[in-house]
Parts: sequence; structure tokens; C-alpha cells
Amino acid sequence: MTGKKIKLSKVIEQFNLKIECGEQFLDKEIKGGYVSDLLSDVIANCKEGYIWITLQGHPNIVAVAVLKEACGIVIINNRQPEEETIKKAKKEKVPIMTSSLTAFELVGKLYELGISG
Repeated sequence: MTGKKIKLSKVIEQFNLKIECGEQFLDKEIKGGYVSDLLSDVIANCKEGYIWITLQGHPNIVAVAVLKEACGIVIINNRQPEEETIKKAKKEKVPIMTSSLTAFELVGKLYELGISG
């Protein structure tokens, strides 16, 4: 990532993301980003403070985000997280957002903003 300090709240506002949970944690600084739908890949490659882009909505995404200390999860393609995922994310203090954009579109916009992997 460049020297810019970008917070989750700015990304949410700029790209019209819908906050599903974790409103109180949107002041987290994004240190980079990672996109993958394969949980083992995210475990191997996502870094602390990264924003994670995925189309998965099941509760296991929260466990992976906690393990990797991700600053938040964005679920793309108008997909919605399962109710159990929201409950788990609230308990673990993991912000989850949703987007109508595809992974390709959202990652391109994040990169233009100065967030890289």
C-alpha cells in the first residue's frame, strides 16, 4: 500500500458499501487488501489489517477474518451473509459490508484509491 492512511469508513462511503454489522469498528485503518473465496488461500496469504473481498457468506469467513486479523470483510455480487455469520461477526467485532460490484470492479477501485495487496 502507498503511504496513504485509508479507513474503512472512507471506503464504505466512496464505494457505497452496505454495512451489515460492525458499525462501531469502521475507524480501522486498511493496510492492504486480499481477494479470494478459498478459505485456505486467505489463511495462507491475507495479512493483518487487510480488507478481505469474497463472495462467501457463511460463518467460517468470520473465523478466518479473526485468525488473520483482517480489518473487515466485503461480500460482493449482491450476496448476503447468512444470519449466523452476522451473529458471529458481531460477537467477534468483525465489520461485514456488502457490495453490488464484482470482485474485479471493487478491487480495481480499491487499487485506484491506493490500497494494494
